[in-house]
Amino acid sequence: MAAPPDTEPSSALSLELLPTDPLLLILSFLDYRDLVSCCYLNQRLNQLSSHDPLWKRHCKKYWLISEEEKNRRNQSWKAIFTSTYSDLGRYIHYYATLKKAWDDLEKYLGQWCPRMISSLKESAREEDLDAVEAQIRCKLPDDYRCSFRIHNGQKLVVPGLMGSMALSNHYRSEDLLDIDTAAGGFQQRLGLKQCLPLTFCIHTGLSQYMALESVEGRNKYEIFYQCPDQTARKPSAIVMFITGTSYLEWFTSYVNKVVTGGYPIIRDQIFRYVHDKKCVATTEDITVSVSTSFLPELSSVHPPHYFFTYRIRIEMSKDALPEKTCQLDSRYWRITNAKGDVDEVQGPGVVGEFPIIGPGKVYEYTSCTTFSTTSGYMEGYYTFHCLYYKDRFFNVTIPRFHMVCPAFKVSTA
Repeated sequence: MAAPPDTEPSSALSLELLPTDPLLLILSFLDYRDLVSCCYLNQRLNQLSSHDPLWKRHCKKYWLISEEEKNRRNQSWKAIFTSTYSDLGRYIHYYATLKKAWDDLEKYLGQWCPRMISSLKESAREEDLDAVEAQIRCKLPDDYRCSFRIHNGQKLVVPGLMGSMALSNHYRSEDLLDIDTAAGGFQQRLGLKQCLPLTFCIHTGLSQYMALESVEGRNKYEIFYQCPDQTARKPSAIVMFITGTSYLEWFTSYVNKVVTGGYPIIRDQIFRYVHDKKCVATTEDITVSVSTSFLPELSSVHPPHYFFTYRIRIEMSKDALPEKTCQLDSRYWRITNAKGDVDEVQGPGVVGEFPIIGPGKVYEYTSCTTFSTTSGYMEGYYTFHCLYYKDRFFNVTIPRFHMVCPAFKVSTA
């Protein structure tokens, strides 16, 4: 094969000769770590990577810094990023998600539950979190620490930030514990070894715990309600109703449910009833919808006893004619458990009342049921009579609604 002809070597393209604007555009696609690395390559890149607008995106992405906040602080974008990173750098993968959740929650509470805002505590310091780790001799997960750098839980007050539940003779309201109170409840006893309480209800003593180590059958950072095994001989035997796989997932999913209206606000409190949008039935001008909740503090796995509460909303259309006004006389329930066993219940009124429903009027009530299986469903109808035509009776459908116990596991202690 013939040798290639001699060619003149092309002159190397120097970085110094490249125009500034294309280089800045390229740098704008780099993550903050690569942008920092560019500072050490040469003088030109050091100068370009310090171009302040490049850091605006990172400040907004990782620290949620707004233009108003920048102007208030009177610092450059790079200075803000650097100073914030020096304080919160270890939380950079969690901070924006948790800060947005807290901001959304505060905005929502300010509108619907304003008195709850005053119960939130200011941020914990880094040294406070380090001191707790030294006290309990366990590492706290970074997502938990990050959340407490934003708000150090809340005061022990009612209502609790993490939701309420009320029946005629039972009330629960869970506070999000501050770091010192949580550390005081850190468990080392069998059944709850190396578990940190996240919440506490002063009425029932109920807590949700986070496992700080993978012991006694738990996954590390799993969050759960404890449930004593009533059939075991050892008091350390417990069953755990799982409520989260990590603090980040547990807290942000709860906040999302709150701020999107997934939980109703009743008497300035967040009630943890879940409404299935398909669980609605309309008969003539009357609509019935149902929301449900599982109560771990009244349930047990051994023996099997799963306690659920449900909230019924009965509403007549505001466009209905006045002569459609009617009164509820009786109820009929068909209750089916996971084995297919059926119970039928029929009786006068609802919770001892005989509500009158007219155009635009709403009646709501709460009741409960138990299953010997982990799931079941209810359906039925109400019988009404017209007030204007007293000899007219009709049935209003109650949609089928399902109740399912959360996942659980048995402690190996």
